[in-house]
Amino acid sequence: MTLDSYFMKEAIKEAEKSLAEGGIPIGAVLVKDNEIISRGHNRLIQNDSVLLHAEMDALENAGRLDYEDYIKCTLYTTLSPCPMCSGAVILYNIPRVVIGENKTLMGAENLLKCNDVEVVVLNDMKCRDLFLEFACNNPEVWDGELEKVGNSTEVK
Repeated sequence: MTLDSYFMKEAIKEAEKSLAEGGIPIGAVLVKDNEIISRGHNRLIQNDSVLLHAEMDALENAGRLDYEDYIKCTLYTTLSPCPMCSGAVILYNIPRVVIGENKTLMGAENLLKCNDVEVVVLNDMKCRDLFLEFACNNPEVWDGELEKVGNSTEVK
């Protein structure tokens, strides 16, 4: 098992945790020097939050790091990060993002790439299946989230 696969499995555990809490199953871990320094999962529903995507939760849980720390990090996320989360990656100079799956939902990967962030997509079907099962079983919840951001895109 590669390190990327190992850390993605940890991000999937976070997605499963969100699902168990009644939330959207998206998870993330922040890794520095091959060690998880923070974990996060989507908490939009659980916390009635507009900001706590999995990536933002992981960054928040890491606390205030120094520039030298951020530039040694990789963010692992089960689905392609949105513009907000991608912007945070750029803001904090995180040089690498590993995405579990990006066919279901395409985030702002081009924004990352245009800002010299290395983007790796694993095409992990567990990430896809977790999200699709949630979206199919909870269409009113997912459609409501899309409406809040003015996006009527259907899940593929």
